[in-house]
Amino acid sequence: MNTSLSWIKAYVPDLNVTAQEYTDAMTLSGTKVEGYEVLDADLHKIVVGQIDKIEKHPDADKLIICQVNVGSETIQIVTGANNVHEGDKVPVVLDGGRVAGGHEPGSRVEGGVKIKKGKLRGVESFGMMCSIEELGSNREMYPEAPEEGIYIFPEETEVGANAVEVLGLNDVVFEYEVTSNRVDCFSVVGIAREAAATFGKEFHPPVVTPTGNDEDVNAYIKVRVENEDLCPRYCARVVKNIKIGPSPKWMQRRLASVGIRPINNLVDITNYVMEEYGQPMHAYDMDTIAGKEIVVRNAENGEKFTTLDGQERELDETVLMICDGEKSIGIAGIMGGENSMITDDVKTMLFEAACFDGTNIRKSSKKVGLRTDASGKFEKGLDPNNAQAAIDRACQLIEEMGAGEVVGGMVDVYSKKKEPVRVPFDPDAINELLGTQISKEDMIGYFEKIGIVYDEASGEVVTPTFRHDLFRMADLAEEVARFYGYDNIPTTLPRGEATTGKLSFKLRVEEVARDIAEFCGFSQGMTYSFESPKVFDKLLIPEDSSLRQAVEIMNPLGEDYSIMRTTPLNGMLTSLATNYNRRNKNVRLYELGNIYLPKALPLTELPKERMQFTLGMYGDGDFFSMKGVVEEFFEKIGLHKKEVYDPNSGKPYLHPGRQANILYDGVVVGYLGEVHPDVADTYGIGTRAYIAVIDMPEIVERATFDRKYTGIARFPAVTRDISMVMPKEILVGQIEDVIEKKGGAYLESYALFDIYEGAQIKEGYKSVAYSIVFRAQDKTLEDAEVTEAMNRILKALEGMGIELRK
Repeated sequence: MNTSLSWIKAYVPDLNVTAQEYTDAMTLSGTKVEGYEVLDADLHKIVVGQIDKIEKHPDADKLIICQVNVGSETIQIVTGANNVHEGDKVPVVLDGGRVAGGHEPGSRVEGGVKIKKGKLRGVESFGMMCSIEELGSNREMYPEAPEEGIYIFPEETEVGANAVEVLGLNDVVFEYEVTSNRVDCFSVVGIAREAAATFGKEFHPPVVTPTGNDEDVNAYIKVRVENEDLCPRYCARVVKNIKIGPSPKWMQRRLASVGIRPINNLVDITNYVMEEYGQPMHAYDMDTIAGKEIVVRNAENGEKFTTLDGQERELDETVLMICDGEKSIGIAGIMGGENSMITDDVKTMLFEAACFDGTNIRKSSKKVGLRTDASGKFEKGLDPNNAQAAIDRACQLIEEMGAGEVVGGMVDVYSKKKEPVRVPFDPDAINELLGTQISKEDMIGYFEKIGIVYDEASGEVVTPTFRHDLFRMADLAEEVARFYGYDNIPTTLPRGEATTGKLSFKLRVEEVARDIAEFCGFSQGMTYSFESPKVFDKLLIPEDSSLRQAVEIMNPLGEDYSIMRTTPLNGMLTSLATNYNRRNKNVRLYELGNIYLPKALPLTELPKERMQFTLGMYGDGDFFSMKGVVEEFFEKIGLHKKEVYDPNSGKPYLHPGRQANILYDGVVVGYLGEVHPDVADTYGIGTRAYIAVIDMPEIVERATFDRKYTGIARFPAVTRDISMVMPKEILVGQIEDVIEKKGGAYLESYALFDIYEGAQIKEGYKSVAYSIVFRAQDKTLEDAEVTEAMNRILKALEGMGIELRK
């Protein structure tokens, strides 16, 4: 948001401050000034001069000698300009004055260019006549300036007057950083109100006088709003007998000071009111409105519409449209249509000032690929009560400028009137919050400066509807603090009871995952959640796999970052490959990161985000090393039941004979295995690599940090060893299941201590040996009790086709 100081002073006449004083005070009171530009910083000793006489230069065909009356004297100036004539009034830089450097916008030299008297081809020249570019501006802001040559003032301009003041360049333009909750400050009136309150001056808002002839606007136009949620208010007025022409200089100068190019009186009025009141407006040619009716409705899905810029836009049913009795004539809050644009031939026009849903305008702007000054204001959420004031102000300006005849009355469709918010006022609570001792009367005085009214009967303050940000006591305290002065609030120590902070259960489990990984030699890595669709082919994932159902990004950085990942493997394997190619021999990495699984495509709701604990390594270690890290993690987070490893996991990116799903309580909580050689080769990993992926939501649900203390055993243990011969396809996990189930109450532990395959074992078989420990907590076990348990185990093993080695 930009404003000029002169425009602010129009509503705060007694404001006499320097640019820096204004910047500091406004920033401290909550309206942050990002910076400012002094328009006449490089301009000095420039007056209005009148050319009395022009003669040819005796020694140069392209130069002329001018006698110029500058008020106090007549001076001689030699120039090469060919657009000046006797009697013209022009800006003149006197001897010792300064002009802006360069002739192109943006090419100004710091400090300007100093002009000194001198000679041109032997003839003395005591100054210089200026173009608009030499005065630091351009033809966009001063359209009456010639394309090349000296700027010519109107005939009525006073000779000897300060040319910078006459041109309106003796001004300062401030740039503000306005937070989105302060919609009222996206207008000059709003900023002026803040300035008046900040400096303790009287605020004089524009005085809007009634306009309109004896006719009734309802005879000209009807308005119907079909979607009142997206358009809570629609105001319309009609102006006939339009006379298009230039707007007055004061309006042109104010618009130019904030970077808006003057065009004509009608366009300038809509722009002026949008900046002044923060309320965008739009004008339609009444002769193009079919049925003399305005209908505010949603667009049809796939509807095509050509906007004022000549571009055809494709719409959907969420975009709000302004229509007449037959067709669409504007995209609500964004831009009007080419089919209803104002031309020089317009006779009667419709003025629109409406309030639209900010969120819908923002989304619609993104969908149609068009963002305008109007949509930028609407998307903040405007005050519907401001619409009438703005349209009345526009009509007042039309009458004052003689641009047309305003028809009496206004069509006003206001579905649900916005009422002021009432907030309980408690001065003691505000002082307690701020650490101040401000009187109730002073607080009320601050409120009155910004339009907040105190209702003594109810003990409440009534906030104006243009303040969307005031609805609780803390908001009132902020208003008090900023006008009392943040720098005046004393430093106090915070008070309150100390509390013990701690991590949530989920974060504690993740912390254990990090600790275990790092204890086992893994270093943490971080990879992007954005990936390329080519990842699925690199991982040999089938075409019909659900992993390929990925969320697509609307505005990706490129194809390589166009989807949200559904598996964490690509990032891990890419990191391993990078290390391998940099000749790091032994690498162990881990990552805790989300994957994104859509519930349906196209998206109707947010996807599921599941944290994955991913481990990857190559070099020292194998499948069983990775398995040991997983088991260490499970034991540490209280998963005391035995996990099961199912080799039939069917992961295409893992080695078919060296992979397994990890099951706990019958639920798959992860998987591990050796990377498929083809996948490793695709990523450029020239050695065996191993990965493990653990689904953290499943783990967190089953984890516990509760621990039960068990004392040191008082009675001795009994150990029995068994050696078995079995088919290779029988897994040791199946053996351990039998030992657990048949071992009975005295089974304390068991451990695999030997696996052998060789000449002494017949082909297709292997030898496996276990050490089994029994112990009772209340007595010394007898041999018969241990033998009974062992018999149960052996009998179950024999039923599986397992033989004891003799």
